[in-house]
Amino acid sequence: MTPEDFAALLTPEGRALLDSLRDYDPGQELAVATRLRREHPAPLVSAALGQARLRQRAVAKFGAEDAFRMYFTPGGGEMATRASVASYRAGRLAALGVRSVADLCCGIGGDALALARLGIRVLAVDLDPLTVAVARANAEALGLADLIEVREADVTEVDASSYEAVFIDPARRGGRGRIFDPESYSPPLSWAVEAARAAKHAAIKIAPGIPHEAVPAEAEAEWISDHGDVKEAVLWFGTAPGTIRATLLPGPRELLTADPLPDPEAGPVGRYLYEPDGAVIRAHLVAEVAARLDGRLIDPTIAYVTADELRPTPYATAYEITDVLPFGLKKLKALLREREVGILTVKKRGSAIEPEELRKKVKPQGPNAATVFLTRVGGAPSMLIGSPATQPAG
Repeated sequence: MTPEDFAALLTPEGRALLDSLRDYDPGQELAVATRLRREHPAPLVSAALGQARLRQRAVAKFGAEDAFRMYFTPGGGEMATRASVASYRAGRLAALGVRSVADLCCGIGGDALALARLGIRVLAVDLDPLTVAVARANAEALGLADLIEVREADVTEVDASSYEAVFIDPARRGGRGRIFDPESYSPPLSWAVEAARAAKHAAIKIAPGIPHEAVPAEAEAEWISDHGDVKEAVLWFGTAPGTIRATLLPGPRELLTADPLPDPEAGPVGRYLYEPDGAVIRAHLVAEVAARLDGRLIDPTIAYVTADELRPTPYATAYEITDVLPFGLKKLKALLREREVGILTVKKRGSAIEPEELRKKVKPQGPNAATVFLTRVGGAPSMLIGSPATQPAG
């Protein structure tokens, strides 16, 4: 989509066409396109159908109310921050007293929108002309244009000194997909860190797989999950240097420390198995969860915590374990058949077997449900069979 194609979508004809496609079925695209081209220019119809598809995909991130008013680029919707995460982060900045933010590498404007909804004035900067046009259109579509200035510029040349905070979201995708080297981000992480150091408050959005040793000493490192899915990590400046934080949404539920505990000891599998949230694992705070549960690891290299008692925790999902067996497909298949298990949830950690591969081989049948963990116990390939446990209140 070119800037010219996008501009056509903002005309009265383009807006009306987009509104008519809110509930269209992509499986019927050829028939819909043929019908619409009788009344509208072909390039406009193509742009509208593409935008309608992007809006439908964006509902999961932004909710239907916003997604069907917003505009997206093909890659912008994928890279944009989920609305729940952006709102949480904007709330942290507002709690710091921040009233103006320079949003560098703003993309389609998801974070700028969350900030503006809290009354924060935003300078949103991006280098790509189409992305800038989309971000500007989103600010207008959601009634936030008075608080958001969208500027086309190279972020490395923008003077953000008049803003109380900077938020930097470097591009982490290239022509070949995801970029894992922080110095290959655009702009590089080293530039983002220097820009953050120059600000009173700053937040840098990074990939959750960043090595802990790459975190600057003066930064707070936060890993965020939403409904159990790890979404991102954030380096905070001007908050709590050296703090490690795992934040679970919705909530938020926060587990943090500036003095991480040593890895817990490993021991035999108890009655209950706890699967820590991904943000807890990424933040290397499994030991803190184990201490709260009076638990231990099932293996020194595996992030499963086991305990003999069921205790409440928002930071892990609990399972009651009925069987601990050496790994063996034949034995597992016989056990599942004996218990008439047809609904099988397969989880793995430290195993090369893929869940779908296992299901095909054991062919579960029956009315009952079970969960099998493919993992290691004390270094040995093992299978743990159980079911979700209802955690006590507390």
